[in-house]
Amino acid sequence: MDATPLTPAAFKAPAILLSGTVDHAMYSDFRRQLDQASQQDLVVVELTTLGGDPEVARMMGEDIRFNSETTPERRFVFLGKAAIYSAGTTLMSFFARPNRYLTRGTRLMIHERKMAKELKIYGPLTSCVATVKAALHEIECSIAIQNEGFENLVRGSRVSLEEVIARAPSNWYVEAEEARGLGLIEAVI
Repeated sequence: MDATPLTPAAFKAPAILLSGTVDHAMYSDFRRQLDQASQQDLVVVELTTLGGDPEVARMMGEDIRFNSETTPERRFVFLGKAAIYSAGTTLMSFFARPNRYLTRGTRLMIHERKMAKELKIYGPLTSCVATVKAALHEIECSIAIQNEGFENLVRGSRVSLEEVIARAPSNWYVEAEEARGLGLIEAVI
């Protein structure tokens, strides 16, 4: 992978422009633009988002990972603009650290996944135990997926997994220059 730092001129015409909520509509737009960029050697993905569905962010991230592995001669670069919150940070974590850039003043927001679920227990006791165990397994699996994303985010940086896990419950906001200093991104444009 080419890890040569890019100059601002490389970001003049991003191949993929995304803004708004990370949802299935954004994913469709992302896939359309990704397909249109199939002949480009440098594919810049520019994003501004206040968050959204973390599983959709993971789908987009897996598309980036897959394309990076199957076409190693191409370079996929992330450019975060203004706000990269929640699911946006999840997407950014799929890009190799040397391929992560933010514009001046951009803020990352890193937090734990959230859950809103009402657990109703009703019926024979054995089925009640199964219902409670199923909910617990859902929480445990979600934590494992969350922590995999945190591992991707901090790989190659000066931030430990333990630090991000400790700071994430209270919504950790990281300004672009701070993110650069922590090694979470390559540079600020």
